[in-house]
Amino acid sequence: MPQRHKIVVCRDLGPDVMPMLLNHPELEVILWPEDSPCDRKWMLESARGAVGILVLLTDKVNAELLDAAGPNLRVVSTMSVGYEHIDVPELAKRGLKLGYTPDILTDAVADLSVMLALMAGRNAKETMQVWPNFTWSPFGFCGPQLSAAPTSPKRTVGFIGFGRIAQKTLARLVPFGFSHCLYTANPSTPANPAADAQVAAKFGVKEVRRVDLTELARESDVVFVLAPGGPKTYHIVNEEFLKQMKKTAVLVNTSRGTLVDSDALTKALHEGWLYGAGLDVVEGEPRVDHNHPLVKAPRCVVLPHIASATNETRTAMAALAASNLINGIFGKSMPAELHITQ
Repeated sequence: MPQRHKIVVCRDLGPDVMPMLLNHPELEVILWPEDSPCDRKWMLESARGAVGILVLLTDKVNAELLDAAGPNLRVVSTMSVGYEHIDVPELAKRGLKLGYTPDILTDAVADLSVMLALMAGRNAKETMQVWPNFTWSPFGFCGPQLSAAPTSPKRTVGFIGFGRIAQKTLARLVPFGFSHCLYTANPSTPANPAADAQVAAKFGVKEVRRVDLTELARESDVVFVLAPGGPKTYHIVNEEFLKQMKKTAVLVNTSRGTLVDSDALTKALHEGWLYGAGLDVVEGEPRVDHNHPLVKAPRCVVLPHIASATNETRTAMAALAASNLINGIFGKSMPAELHITQ
């Protein structure tokens, strides 16, 4: 009988994926039994002697957990694109492999990004709160139209970060009449007007142009925050940025909550510096409840980090996380390994 390797799985991955792990003859699966964030005490106790651990964004992977697991641990696999919950230098120091799930959620996040722009601009929160007990008036709950109109034919979108999700979002906005695209990028990378022209031709828009934050805030009808998290982008959307936005503009964040200064955005919404905001992520999540200033702010739609929450996307993410774990344990190439060095 083959030796069985102990793995810890911090959430049930569903009927399409769990058999990959449970039916594997060489794996002993320790599974957190609740459909809720994994209990820390259980996680530390269960990790003892494990060769692999599969986590979610809510599960902190640090020296405490790695010490609890011990010397048998070979791989950590996270069912997420981001890995802010993981102490990557600590994994590198111990020679551990890290798997993650990039690319799969691109379309789902782009879909939800446009949905939030529509919801914020069209007062979805306020109208759902008062229905059906309200008095109709011809201009009640009117907000800025996302699509181009005869009275305002030019539509400009701004992206903070212009990777795969941003470009998929742009593709969805073209049928709304968006013809101008501005974006900011990592200052360490040089501008490439020729590449921008190719992107503009690909999507059939008049221009795609790299600009600074000031111009992006000033010119955009909708700003999508889609840059990575980390110290370099912390509070990149701050009071200075928000004060420069159009009063009719909408801000959408589907990347990381830390990119937007929550206090500044709350103030901006109350004082009318911009029209509205659609947020799938908020700094401090999951400790965000109905008393959070942004949840209570006017014209602000807050969702509980569900941008990738489609059946197709979550199943594919779970399958990739499981494959990363299995391959990492048995010394095979991981489908999506984050290559880390000390």
